[in-house]
Amino acid sequence: MRPIQPQPPPSASPTTARKQRRRPDLTLPLPQRDPALAVPLPLPPTSAPSSSSHHDHPNSINENNNSNSSSSNSYSNRSNQLIHFSELERVSRVGSGTGGTVYKVIHKPTGRSYALKVIYGNHEESVRRQICREIEILRDVDNPNVVKCHDMFDHNGEIQVLLEFMDRGSLEGHKIPREQDLADLARQTLRGLAYLHSRRIVHRDIKPSNLLINARKQVKIADFGVSRILEQTMDPCNSSVGTIAYMSPERINTDLNHGQYDGYAGDIWSLGVSILEFYLGRFPFGVGRGGDWASLMIAICMTQPPEAPATASREFRNFIACCLQREPGRRWTASRLLGHPFITQNGAGQNQVHNNVHQLLPPPRPLPS
Repeated sequence: MRPIQPQPPPSASPTTARKQRRRPDLTLPLPQRDPALAVPLPLPPTSAPSSSSHHDHPNSINENNNSNSSSSNSYSNRSNQLIHFSELERVSRVGSGTGGTVYKVIHKPTGRSYALKVIYGNHEESVRRQICREIEILRDVDNPNVVKCHDMFDHNGEIQVLLEFMDRGSLEGHKIPREQDLADLARQTLRGLAYLHSRRIVHRDIKPSNLLINARKQVKIADFGVSRILEQTMDPCNSSVGTIAYMSPERINTDLNHGQYDGYAGDIWSLGVSILEFYLGRFPFGVGRGGDWASLMIAICMTQPPEAPATASREFRNFIACCLQREPGRRWTASRLLGHPFITQNGAGQNQVHNNVHQLLPPPRPLPS
């Protein structure tokens, strides 16, 4: 006797099958929050800023970052003392240029000196946001050879930047014929540039007037008014800001180097022109640096790069050649230049230099044609 076979279920119609396959609720459950990973947020200040102290969580953001539209913004310096714009007293004008005017100011409660840069113009909101964004990044820059940017104030519609004060001013107009002194200047500047470049910051306006010195003979890079923070999503640095006399050829003439501009290599060119100017006591090209645009363009883009004179040491001549290469790819980086014999054989640590470093490094090889 055969066993009774179960009857197959009735076949569903295509319309019914589609309805059965559909799931009306496609929402996903929210993940459970782990309280152990929670980070407490800082509480707002409960007293007047002038008498409060900072006890924020280390990962918290200073509440000042969200108050750029205030006319009396304040900042917290390394001693955790809160300084307000109203506590700053202008003492004298330090200098001025196309970007703004710099004043020496005194913080009245402490007597400390600072430099206050007032940026010219009533900027559009998009430009103002870009300036604020760059200054926010530069406030985190901390290097012995870079002028410290403490904070920014938006006072009566003017952007004012509070900077470290350098009591000996800029090196513009200085002649430095002694190579050992020049090597020390170049070393300090290269350390600052290497630090900035490692943080993807291009200065774009390296020149003697933007190299400052203090009473302790510290040389620091200043004026980030035309700096550009490089990001992979940004366009190449091809704007016309900066001083044309110290610009690299490919930055002035975009037809050179296939229209590509490397901001890091551009800073090295500007450094080489500045160092050679210090040595010669004059602008190293055949025209004055204050000449008209056409004359400067022809001198920089259509003539051979300037060279150190034959009276200079071989190390110095080679150092200048490594900076002033017409092809950007042949210029040495700031980190590499710190190991150049001109730098290592002059100044601190020269007793620790190996004998093979004392041999002059060959000039960069010509690129294949």
